[in-house]
Amino acid sequence: MSQTNLHPMLNIAVKAARAGGAIISRASQDLDRLTVTSKGHNDFVTEVDQAAEHAIIDTILQAYPGHAILAEESGREHGAKHSDYVWIIDPLDGTTNFIHGFPQYAVSIALAYKGKVEQAVVYDPNRNDLFYATKGKGAFLNDKRLRVSKRTRLLECLIGTGFPFRKGDNFKRYMKMFEEVMQACAGVRRPGSAALDLCYVAAGWYDGFFETGLNPWDIAAGSLIITEAGGLVGNFTGEADYLYQRELVTGSPRIYAQLVQILAPYTRVIKEDEAEADTGAAAGAAAPGKTARAPKASKAPVSAATSASFAGTISATSSLSPTSRAAASAAETAEAQDSDEADEIDAVDAGDDGAEEIWAEPKRASTASERPMTPAQALAAAFDPTPVDTVAPTVTVRKPTRIRKADLPAPAEEERRPSPRGPKRHDDAPF
Repeated sequence: MSQTNLHPMLNIAVKAARAGGAIISRASQDLDRLTVTSKGHNDFVTEVDQAAEHAIIDTILQAYPGHAILAEESGREHGAKHSDYVWIIDPLDGTTNFIHGFPQYAVSIALAYKGKVEQAVVYDPNRNDLFYATKGKGAFLNDKRLRVSKRTRLLECLIGTGFPFRKGDNFKRYMKMFEEVMQACAGVRRPGSAALDLCYVAAGWYDGFFETGLNPWDIAAGSLIITEAGGLVGNFTGEADYLYQRELVTGSPRIYAQLVQILAPYTRVIKEDEAEADTGAAAGAAAPGKTARAPKASKAPVSAATSASFAGTISATSSLSPTSRAAASAAETAEAQDSDEADEIDAVDAGDDGAEEIWAEPKRASTASERPMTPAQALAAAFDPTPVDTVAPTVTVRKPTRIRKADLPAPAEEERRPSPRGPKRHDDAPF
């Protein structure tokens, strides 16, 4: 899709992204003059973030004054308060990189209609790269069509991630998750801009990506670009409800399935009202210098409805054989039976800000045969009939059995035949 034939709303998003990017590029030439303030521990904002956001919002509201705005720095302060159209804006994704002159940051703009993202732009001012997508029209980088990676084995894949940095984040939990992924893939990268990381998955430069602690403006644009490039996006249990869940995993269909198998035990479920409150607080409702209170979370097992939704996502990307559909059905039944078993949860104290998070302890079956199929395993089975399990198969080496000649049954009389060499010769036989 040429940039001259864009959807009108996407065209405005591109114009706004370039306006914000121009401000960022000019400021990057003189970083010593930056005024940096802190929104929280390791969470910074500069006057460049604010100036770029104002330029973006002005461009959008000039074209669509009746639309709502959700921006990182100003929250819902601008635009209409009640509209089916909501522009989700991160004027400078990767502020810490920008402050240090590390050229890995971007402008991220998405337009959601009734909660579904329909237009997306991520602009990298350092490389003048424009990633964009319209729902149902494909994803592009500077007029070039994007497709996700074709790799199918996680062991060969390069995975992107982001490290927790806020006070109260569960670092120990993340490191366990990081360790499992690291051992299962070819390498893990952390450049520091989630918006660009997602675009790199869409371009096939990364094979997958996962991160926790994300806000809607971090992932709204990139998630549409990935799905339009043929990838899958969800929370750690494989559900499509990820925008406000503060956790995300993505990749090509097969790699996505393998990542979900690893990350599902670490999922963190947020209720809708808590997500809305958390988004408002993170968008600027909290006073400067304080960290917004994280909502309480609860562990919810993957239900049959979740499995059905997950199977629906699979069918949208490929046609399944009867064997694969049977595997998915078996996974739904197993997960429904398992939904009554709740794991114990540990409350982790967040520190001085009073925030707390509740994470579910990973649950491991004692043997591979006792563990029911997960939705991700059903997905893997859909593409590959080989059984998938998170535990490596046990290989039993059997010692060969020694058989003595005396133990062999004697041949029947009728089967005995004279030797072609004649009778056995004795030493005392005459010549």
